[in-house]
Amino acid sequence: MTVLPSPTPPPVALTIAGSDPSGGAGIQRDLCTFHSLYCIGTSVITALTAQNSKEVTGVYPVSTECIEAQIETLLLDLYPHAAKTGMLYSHECICAVHDHLPQDIPLVVDPVMVSTSGHTLLDLDSINTLIDLLVPRALIITPNLPEAELLSGVKISTNETIHQAGAALLELGVPYVLVKGGHNRSDKTHSVDLLFSKEGVISFIKKRFPYDVHGTGCLLSAAIAAYLAHGAGVTQACEQAKEFSAEAIANAVSGSCGTQMPGSWSDDFKIKL
Repeated sequence: MTVLPSPTPPPVALTIAGSDPSGGAGIQRDLCTFHSLYCIGTSVITALTAQNSKEVTGVYPVSTECIEAQIETLLLDLYPHAAKTGMLYSHECICAVHDHLPQDIPLVVDPVMVSTSGHTLLDLDSINTLIDLLVPRALIITPNLPEAELLSGVKISTNETIHQAGAALLELGVPYVLVKGGHNRSDKTHSVDLLFSKEGVISFIKKRFPYDVHGTGCLLSAAIAAYLAHGAGVTQACEQAKEFSAEAIANAVSGSCGTQMPGSWSDDFKIKL
Protein backbone atom coordinates (compact mmCIF):
# COMPACT_ATOMS: atom_id res chain seq x y z
CA MET A 1 0.00 0.00 0.00
CA THR A 2 1.27 3.46 -0.91
CA VAL A 3 1.85 5.70 2.11
CA LEU A 4 1.32 9.38 1.44
CA PRO A 5 2.69 12.24 3.56
CA SER A 6 0.59 13.25 6.54
CA PRO A 7 -1.01 16.69 6.12
CA THR A 8 -1.50 19.17 8.96
CA PRO A 9 -4.37 19.77 9.39
CA PRO A 10 -6.11 16.79 7.76
CA PRO A 11 -8.14 17.41 4.61
CA VAL A 12 -11.89 17.82 4.75
CA ALA A 13 -14.12 15.18 3.13
CA LEU A 14 -17.87 15.67 2.70
CA THR A 15 -20.62 13.10 2.36
CA ILE A 16 -24.09 14.06 1.13
CA ALA A 17 -26.30 11.07 1.82
CA GLY A 18 -28.97 9.47 3.98
CA SER A 19 -28.73 8.31 7.57
CA ASP A 20 -28.50 4.60 8.40
CA PRO A 21 -29.30 3.86 12.07
CA SER A 22 -27.42 0.54 11.88
CA GLY A 23 -24.19 2.35 11.05
CA GLY A 24 -23.41 -0.16 8.33
CA ALA A 25 -24.09 2.21 5.44
CA GLY A 26 -25.03 5.82 4.70
CA ILE A 27 -23.71 8.88 6.50
CA GLN A 28 -22.53 6.85 9.48
CA ARG A 29 -20.40 4.50 7.40
CA ASP A 30 -19.00 7.38 5.36
CA LEU A 31 -17.91 9.32 8.44
CA CYS A 32 -16.33 6.22 9.94
CA THR A 33 -14.39 5.73 6.70
CA PHE A 34 -13.25 9.36 6.56
CA HIS A 35 -12.02 9.15 10.14
CA SER A 36 -10.14 5.90 9.48
CA LEU A 37 -8.41 7.52 6.51
CA TYR A 38 -7.35 10.64 8.41
CA CYS A 39 -9.88 13.11 7.03
CA ILE A 40 -12.06 15.60 8.82
CA GLY A 41 -15.46 14.09 8.08
CA THR A 42 -18.37 16.40 7.34
CA SER A 43 -21.90 15.55 6.27
CA VAL A 44 -25.12 16.82 4.75
CA ILE A 45 -28.09 14.60 5.55
CA THR A 46 -30.59 14.13 2.71
CA ALA A 47 -32.97 11.71 4.40
CA LEU A 48 -33.60 9.80 7.60
CA THR A 49 -34.30 6.10 7.25
CA ALA A 50 -35.69 3.29 9.34
CA GLN A 51 -33.35 0.40 8.60
CA ASN A 52 -31.11 -2.22 10.07
CA SER A 53 -28.44 -4.38 8.48
CA LYS A 54 -31.10 -6.51 6.76
CA GLU A 55 -33.75 -4.15 5.40
CA VAL A 56 -35.02 -0.62 4.91
CA THR A 57 -38.55 -0.13 6.23
CA GLY A 58 -38.97 3.61 5.74
CA VAL A 59 -37.43 6.71 4.14
CA TYR A 60 -38.14 10.22 5.45
CA PRO A 61 -36.65 12.91 3.17
CA VAL A 62 -35.13 16.10 4.52
CA SER A 63 -36.55 19.30 3.03
CA THR A 64 -34.73 20.98 0.16
CA GLU A 65 -34.43 24.11 2.28
CA CYS A 66 -32.64 22.14 4.98
CA ILE A 67 -30.26 20.50 2.50
CA GLU A 68 -29.35 23.86 0.99
CA ALA A 69 -28.82 25.40 4.45
CA GLN A 70 -26.57 22.53 5.52
CA ILE A 71 -24.34 22.94 2.46
CA GLU A 72 -24.16 26.72 2.61
CA THR A 73 -23.40 26.84 6.34
CA LEU A 74 -20.77 24.12 6.10
CA LEU A 75 -18.93 25.84 3.24
CA LEU A 76 -18.43 28.94 5.40
CA ASP A 77 -16.26 26.97 7.82
CA LEU A 78 -15.05 23.61 6.47
CA TYR A 79 -14.53 23.72 2.72
CA PRO A 80 -14.25 20.15 1.38
CA HIS A 81 -11.20 18.90 -0.47
CA ALA A 82 -13.45 16.19 -1.96
CA ALA A 83 -17.07 15.12 -1.66
CA LYS A 84 -19.28 12.13 -2.33
CA THR A 85 -22.99 11.67 -2.76
CA GLY A 86 -24.97 8.64 -1.72
CA MET A 87 -28.74 8.44 -1.36
CA LEU A 88 -30.23 11.63 -2.84
CA TYR A 89 -33.77 10.24 -3.15
CA SER A 90 -35.52 12.95 -5.17
CA HIS A 91 -35.34 15.39 -8.07
CA GLU A 92 -35.43 18.30 -5.64
CA CYS A 93 -32.51 16.97 -3.60
CA ILE A 94 -30.39 16.41 -6.70
CA CYS A 95 -31.10 19.95 -7.88
CA ALA A 96 -30.18 21.37 -4.47
CA VAL A 97 -26.83 19.57 -4.50
CA HIS A 98 -26.14 20.63 -8.08
CA ASP A 99 -26.98 24.27 -7.38
CA HIS A 100 -25.17 24.67 -4.05
CA LEU A 101 -22.09 22.41 -4.16
CA PRO A 102 -19.21 24.36 -5.75
CA GLN A 103 -17.91 23.01 -9.04
CA ASP A 104 -14.28 23.01 -7.92
CA ILE A 105 -14.82 20.24 -5.35
CA PRO A 106 -13.88 16.79 -6.74
CA LEU A 107 -17.09 14.77 -6.58
CA VAL A 108 -17.67 11.03 -6.29
CA VAL A 109 -21.25 10.06 -7.20
CA ASP A 110 -22.42 6.75 -5.80
CA PRO A 111 -25.76 6.44 -7.62
CA VAL A 112 -27.69 4.72 -4.81
CA MET A 113 -31.09 3.69 -6.21
CA VAL A 114 -32.53 0.59 -4.56
CA SER A 115 -31.62 -1.09 -1.27
CA THR A 116 -30.66 -4.75 -1.17
CA SER A 117 -34.06 -5.47 0.41
CA GLY A 118 -35.80 -3.77 -2.53
CA HIS A 119 -36.71 -0.39 -1.02
CA THR A 120 -36.49 2.56 -3.44
CA LEU A 121 -33.73 4.99 -2.37
CA LEU A 122 -33.93 7.21 -5.45
CA ASP A 123 -37.25 8.20 -6.95
CA LEU A 124 -37.05 6.36 -10.28
CA ASP A 125 -38.43 9.43 -12.05
CA SER A 126 -35.32 11.29 -10.87
CA ILE A 127 -32.78 9.09 -12.63
CA ASN A 128 -32.73 11.44 -15.62
CA THR A 129 -32.10 14.37 -13.27
CA LEU A 130 -29.10 12.54 -11.85
CA ILE A 131 -27.85 11.81 -15.38
CA ASP A 132 -28.36 15.39 -16.57
CA LEU A 133 -27.05 17.29 -13.54
CA LEU A 134 -24.70 15.29 -11.33
CA VAL A 135 -23.14 12.63 -13.54
CA PRO A 136 -21.46 15.19 -15.88
CA ARG A 137 -20.47 17.21 -12.80
CA ALA A 138 -18.76 14.21 -11.15
CA LEU A 139 -15.11 13.25 -11.37
CA ILE A 140 -16.10 9.60 -10.97
CA ILE A 141 -19.29 7.57 -10.56
CA THR A 142 -19.36 4.18 -8.81
CA PRO A 143 -22.40 2.15 -9.93
CA ASN A 144 -22.96 -1.50 -9.17
CA LEU A 145 -24.22 -3.66 -12.04
CA PRO A 146 -27.97 -2.94 -11.58
CA GLU A 147 -27.24 0.80 -11.31
CA ALA A 148 -24.97 0.66 -14.38
CA GLU A 149 -27.84 -0.93 -16.31
CA LEU A 150 -30.31 1.77 -15.28
CA LEU A 151 -27.93 4.63 -16.02
CA SER A 152 -26.55 3.32 -19.30
CA GLY A 153 -29.60 1.60 -20.75
CA VAL A 154 -27.44 -1.46 -21.51
CA LYS A 155 -28.75 -4.84 -20.35
CA ILE A 156 -25.82 -6.46 -18.55
CA SER A 157 -25.56 -10.22 -18.87
CA THR A 158 -21.93 -10.88 -19.83
CA ASN A 159 -18.48 -9.38 -19.34
CA GLU A 160 -18.81 -7.90 -22.82
CA THR A 161 -22.00 -6.05 -21.90
CA ILE A 162 -20.32 -4.72 -18.74
CA HIS A 163 -17.75 -3.08 -21.02
CA GLN A 164 -20.53 -1.77 -23.27
CA ALA A 165 -22.26 -0.23 -20.25
CA GLY A 166 -19.00 1.34 -19.04
CA ALA A 167 -18.40 2.91 -22.44
CA ALA A 168 -21.99 4.20 -22.53
CA LEU A 169 -21.61 5.77 -19.09
CA LEU A 170 -18.48 7.64 -20.19
CA GLU A 171 -20.60 9.13 -22.97
CA LEU A 172 -22.69 10.85 -20.27
CA GLY A 173 -19.77 13.21 -19.67
CA VAL A 174 -18.11 11.77 -16.56
CA PRO A 175 -14.32 11.22 -16.87
CA TYR A 176 -14.17 8.03 -14.80
CA VAL A 177 -16.63 5.20 -14.19
CA LEU A 178 -15.94 2.47 -11.62
CA VAL A 179 -18.35 -0.41 -12.26
CA LYS A 180 -18.42 -2.54 -9.13
CA GLY A 181 -18.42 -6.29 -9.62
CA GLY A 182 -20.01 -7.53 -6.43
CA HIS A 183 -23.23 -8.50 -8.23
CA ASN A 184 -21.36 -10.43 -10.92
CA ARG A 185 -21.72 -14.01 -9.72
CA SER A 186 -20.09 -15.54 -12.81
CA ASP A 187 -16.75 -15.46 -10.96
CA LYS A 188 -17.20 -17.45 -7.76
CA THR A 189 -13.77 -16.68 -6.32
CA HIS A 190 -13.03 -13.04 -7.13
CA SER A 191 -14.77 -9.68 -7.13
CA VAL A 192 -13.64 -7.54 -10.05
CA ASP A 193 -14.23 -3.80 -10.24
CA LEU A 194 -13.58 -2.12 -13.60
CA LEU A 195 -12.38 1.49 -13.91
CA PHE A 196 -13.31 2.99 -17.28
CA SER A 197 -11.80 6.18 -18.68
CA LYS A 198 -10.72 7.56 -22.04
CA GLU A 199 -7.32 5.94 -21.38
CA GLY A 200 -8.83 2.46 -21.22
CA VAL A 201 -9.99 -0.03 -18.59
CA ILE A 202 -8.24 -1.03 -15.36
CA SER A 203 -9.27 -4.06 -13.29
CA PHE A 204 -9.15 -4.20 -9.49
CA ILE A 205 -9.41 -7.83 -8.35
CA LYS A 206 -9.97 -9.07 -4.81
CA LYS A 207 -11.07 -12.29 -3.17
CA ARG A 208 -14.83 -12.88 -3.10
CA PHE A 209 -16.22 -13.92 0.27
CA PRO A 210 -19.21 -16.28 0.62
CA TYR A 211 -21.48 -13.61 2.10
CA ASP A 212 -22.91 -10.21 1.25
CA VAL A 213 -22.01 -7.19 3.36
CA HIS A 214 -24.34 -4.27 4.04
CA GLY A 215 -22.82 -0.88 3.20
CA THR A 216 -19.77 -1.79 1.11
CA GLY A 217 -20.79 0.53 -1.73
CA CYS A 218 -20.98 3.46 0.66
CA LEU A 219 -17.65 2.52 2.20
CA LEU A 220 -15.90 2.21 -1.16
CA SER A 221 -17.11 5.56 -2.52
CA ALA A 222 -16.28 7.28 0.77
CA ALA A 223 -12.77 5.81 0.70
CA ILE A 224 -12.29 7.05 -2.87
CA ALA A 225 -13.37 10.53 -1.76
CA ALA A 226 -10.99 10.39 1.21
CA TYR A 227 -8.01 9.48 -0.95
CA LEU A 228 -8.96 12.20 -3.44
CA ALA A 229 -9.10 14.67 -0.55
CA HIS A 230 -5.51 13.70 0.26
CA GLY A 231 -4.49 14.50 -3.30
CA ALA A 232 -4.38 11.04 -4.84
CA GLY A 233 -5.20 10.61 -8.51
CA VAL A 234 -8.36 8.75 -9.46
CA THR A 235 -6.66 5.46 -10.32
CA GLN A 236 -4.64 5.43 -7.11
CA ALA A 237 -7.71 6.44 -5.09
CA CYS A 238 -9.71 3.54 -6.53
CA GLU A 239 -6.90 1.04 -5.98
CA GLN A 240 -6.39 2.10 -2.37
CA ALA A 241 -10.13 2.22 -1.69
CA LYS A 242 -10.53 -1.32 -3.04
CA GLU A 243 -7.81 -2.51 -0.64
CA PHE A 244 -9.51 -0.71 2.23
CA SER A 245 -12.92 -2.16 1.33
CA ALA A 246 -11.54 -5.69 1.01
CA GLU A 247 -10.13 -5.49 4.53
CA ALA A 248 -13.52 -4.39 5.90
CA ILE A 249 -15.29 -7.25 4.10
CA ALA A 250 -12.76 -9.80 5.33
CA ASN A 251 -13.39 -8.63 8.91
CA ALA A 252 -17.18 -8.30 8.55
CA VAL A 253 -19.37 -8.62 11.64
CA SER A 254 -22.93 -9.90 11.87
CA GLY A 255 -25.99 -8.24 13.38
CA SER A 256 -28.77 -10.19 15.07
CA CYS A 257 -30.54 -10.53 11.71
CA GLY A 258 -27.56 -12.47 10.38
CA THR A 259 -26.54 -9.88 7.79
CA GLN A 260 -22.88 -8.93 7.65
CA MET A 261 -21.66 -5.35 8.11
CA PRO A 262 -18.18 -3.91 7.42
CA GLY A 263 -15.70 -4.80 10.12
CA SER A 264 -12.63 -3.10 11.51
CA TRP A 265 -9.29 -2.55 9.83
CA SER A 266 -5.90 -3.86 10.74
CA ASP A 267 -2.99 -1.62 11.67
CA ASP A 268 -1.96 -1.72 8.00
CA PHE A 269 -4.68 0.84 7.36
CA LYS A 270 -3.70 3.15 10.20
CA ILE A 271 -1.55 4.92 7.66
CA LYS A 272 -0.33 8.46 7.52
CA LEU A 273 -1.76 9.97 4.38
